[in-house]
Amino acid sequence: MSGTAPPGAPGSGIRFDGVTVAYDGNVVLDSLQLSVEPGEILALLGPSGSGKTTALRAVAGFVRPAAGRVFIGERDVTHLPPHRRGIGMVVQQYALFPHLRVQDNVAFGLRARKVPKAQIAVRVAEALAMTGMESYAKRHPRELSGGQQQRVAIARALAIRPGVLLLDEPLSALDAQLRSGMLAELARLHRELPDITILYVTHDQIEALTLADRIAVMDRARLQDCGTPQDLYRRPRTQFTASFVGNANLLPVRVGSGSVLFGGTELSVATHEVARGAQATLCVRPHLVGLGAGPNALRGRVAEVQWRGATHRLYVDVDGHRVKADVRELRTTPALGDEVTLHFAREDAVLLGAEVSGG
Repeated sequence: MSGTAPPGAPGSGIRFDGVTVAYDGNVVLDSLQLSVEPGEILALLGPSGSGKTTALRAVAGFVRPAAGRVFIGERDVTHLPPHRRGIGMVVQQYALFPHLRVQDNVAFGLRARKVPKAQIAVRVAEALAMTGMESYAKRHPRELSGGQQQRVAIARALAIRPGVLLLDEPLSALDAQLRSGMLAELARLHRELPDITILYVTHDQIEALTLADRIAVMDRARLQDCGTPQDLYRRPRTQFTASFVGNANLLPVRVGSGSVLFGGTELSVATHEVARGAQATLCVRPHLVGLGAGPNALRGRVAEVQWRGATHRLYVDVDGHRVKADVRELRTTPALGDEVTLHFAREDAVLLGAEVSGG
C-alpha cells in the first residue's frame, strides 16, 4: 500500500460529559465521563451489551442522550445531526452500495457534501491510494474480498477528511490472518494521518492491545477502567479488567504483612495497597506462571493439558482452584492427575483489594 496522506482536518478530540442513554427506561449507557485526546486511538473494549457501541453511536449522532453532552473538539454536538459532525465511520458490515463501483462508493460522502467535482476525483484517488485500492476503482463490491471491501469502507470514511474516525467492530467479519494484516494497516494509516482521532469499538482484546493508545473497559453500561494497554494488562485495578484484558489467574487470598495466604500456602506479594487481614484477589497472568521449583510454589494435580503451538496450557487444581500456566517448549507433557509444582515471581503478581471497583 502506498500513497501520500491527504491533509486531514485539524485534530479534534472527543469528550463524553456524563452521557446517559436509555431505551424504554432501560439504561444502556450510564453517566459516561471520558475524554479522547486529539490524535489518539482509544479502544472501547467490553462484552456484548456493555454500552461500548452505544457510546460510539452517541458520538456519531445516531442516538440521543437522555442526559449529558457529547463534544467533538470544543463543539457541543449533542443535538447536531450526523452529517454536521465532521466524522467518518466504518461499521462491521462495511455498508457499501452494491450497485456502485468502488470509486463511486468512496465519492458518496463527498457528493453528499457538494464538494466540487474536480476535488472529488482528487480526494477519491488519494483515499484509494492510502488504502491500496487504487487498482480496484472500477470494480463493484461483489468483486472484492471481505478485506478489500473493508479497505474501501475505510477509504470512503477518509475521503471526507474527518477530524474523528469511528470504527465499530470493523474487523469482526474477517478471518484471523486478514484481521492481523488489517490491524497493521490501520496502525500505518494512523501514522500517516496523526491528527485524526480514532474511537475503536471492539470486544477483541488483541485488537485493543495491538492498536490502541488507551483502552476504556466497559461493562454493564458503565466505564470500569481506563488506561494504557500496558497498565491495564500489567497492573489491572479491578477483577473485571484483569479477566477481560488478557487472561488471568484470579485467586482468593487473605492479606498478611508482605504476604498473602492462599488456602494453606503463604505467598510473597506486595501488599501495601490492601489492609492486613482483608480478603483480596491475587492476579497472575498464565504466561508468568512457571513449571517446577521456584518462588511462591503451588502444588497441585494436572486437570487438563492443551497444546497451543508455541506453548502448552496447563490447568492445575490447587486447593480447589484451577490455576493456568502457559509453558513454552514443554518436551515431556505431564499426564492428567500428575502432581506438579507451579511458581511465580513476587513482582509478577498484582493484589486486587475487595474494595476496588470500576465505575
